[in-house]
Amino acid sequence: MKCANCGADIPAGMLICPDCGTEVQMVPDYNPLDDVLTREVKGSVEDVTRPLPNSSGQVYQQRNRSRQQPQNSTRVLSQGELDRIRSNQMRTSQKSNYRGRDAVGEERIRPTGRDTRTQQTNYRTPDERRRQKALRMQQAKKKRRNTMIVIMVILAAVGISGILLYQNSYSGTLNKAEKAYQSSEYSKAIRYYNLAIAKDNTRATAYVGLSKVYIAQDELDKAENMFLNAIDSQPENADLYEALAQFYIKTDQADKISGTLDGSSKNILKEMSDYVSDMPEFSLEEGTYTEVQQVSLSGNGKIYYTTDGNEPTTDSKLYTEPILIEDGTVVIKAICVNKKGIPSLVATKTYQVEIPIEDAPAVTPSTGQYTSATQISITVPEGYTAYYTMDNTTPTTASTQYTGPIDMPEGQTIFSAILVNKNGKTTQVTKRNYVLNLQ
Repeated sequence: MKCANCGADIPAGMLICPDCGTEVQMVPDYNPLDDVLTREVKGSVEDVTRPLPNSSGQVYQQRNRSRQQPQNSTRVLSQGELDRIRSNQMRTSQKSNYRGRDAVGEERIRPTGRDTRTQQTNYRTPDERRRQKALRMQQAKKKRRNTMIVIMVILAAVGISGILLYQNSYSGTLNKAEKAYQSSEYSKAIRYYNLAIAKDNTRATAYVGLSKVYIAQDELDKAENMFLNAIDSQPENADLYEALAQFYIKTDQADKISGTLDGSSKNILKEMSDYVSDMPEFSLEEGTYTEVQQVSLSGNGKIYYTTDGNEPTTDSKLYTEPILIEDGTVVIKAICVNKKGIPSLVATKTYQVEIPIEDAPAVTPSTGQYTSATQISITVPEGYTAYYTMDNTTPTTASTQYTGPIDMPEGQTIFSAILVNKNGKTTQVTKRNYVLNLQ
C-alpha cells in the first residue's frame, strides 16, 4: 500500500506512514450507515447549491414540508457531527473485525489483529505524536544527564579519596618531606621523615632522606646513630645496611663500612658483597723466629701496610714486594681496599726474630807478661766480623777490622775485641792486658 500523502510504501499492518506520519485511510466492512451518511451529505450539498425563492412564504412552506416528511429530508451537518459519525463508523468496523477474528482463529488475527493500545496510539493526532516524541527525547536526555551526574559524583569521590589516601600514605608523606627539604625547612622535613618511618620502618627511603637533612645541618653523628639504631632493631634488613654504606661513602667515612658489616649474617654479607672488603692475608704466621724472615701479603684489591705500629690508611706504604723481618720484634698492620674504595678491617701480625749471638770472641794469648815477640789472634766464626782496639776503648764497627794475627807491641797494651754478625748485632767485649819486655 502507498501513502496517499507522500507516496511512500506502507508495510502491511501499519496504520501510520513511516515517512510523513499521515494516518492510513481505513476501508471498513460494509455498513448501511455509510449509505445514510452519503445521502445526507449529498442532499445537504444540493440544498446549499439550490437557488432559494425570494418569497418568504415559499421558504416557510419548504421548511414545513421538511417537517412533515422527515424520512426524506436533508440538512447540512456540522463538522462536529461529521466527526462523531466517522468515530461511530470506526468503532463499528473494529467490532466487526474482532468478531471476524473470533470466527476464523489465529490465521485471521495475524493480518488484521492489533491490540487496543496500538490502535489508540495510531489514532493520535500528529501534534500529539510530536509532543510525545519530544517528551520521550526529553526524558531520555534527562536520564542520561542524571546518569552522567551520578558517574561524575562517584569519580570525584573516588578521586578525592585517592588524593587523601595518597597524602596520608608513606609515599605522600615522603613527598611532603622532600618538598620541605628542598625548601630548606629542615624542622618540617625531619617531622615528615620521622612520620614516614613510623608508617613503615622497614623501607630505607625515609632514613636516607632524614640523613640528608642531618648532613645539611652538619650533624653526621645523628645520621650515623639513626642508621645504627635501625640496623640494631632490624639486623636482617639489607636495604638499611646499604643506605648506611652509601652514607659513609658520601661523608668520606668509607673506612667504617667494613666495621659495620663485621659480624653480620651470611645473608647480609651476600647482599652487600659489593661493599665487602676482606682483610689481607699473611703468608707467615706470627710468632718467634731465629732467622730473618720474609712476609708476603695478598688480597682482593690494593694493600697498604705499616711496620711502626701505626694504623694503615691509603696514605701508608703500598705493598709491592715481600716484607723483610730482621732481628727484633716487628708489628705489621695492613688493609685491603676494594674496587669501590672501601678499606677492609685492619689485619695485624706480630713477629719476633731472635738470632743467636756468639759469646765474646776468643782472643789469644791470654793476659800476661811476655819477653819475646808474640802475635795476638781473634777467633772469628762464620758470618761474623771482628773489630778491635788497643787503647782500652770499647770497639765498634768503626774500629779496626780484624783481618789476621796482630803483633803485640812493646810495653803494656789493653786489647779489646768484639764480633758483629751480618745483622749488625755485636757480641760482648773481650779484653786482654799484655806487657811485652823484649830481652
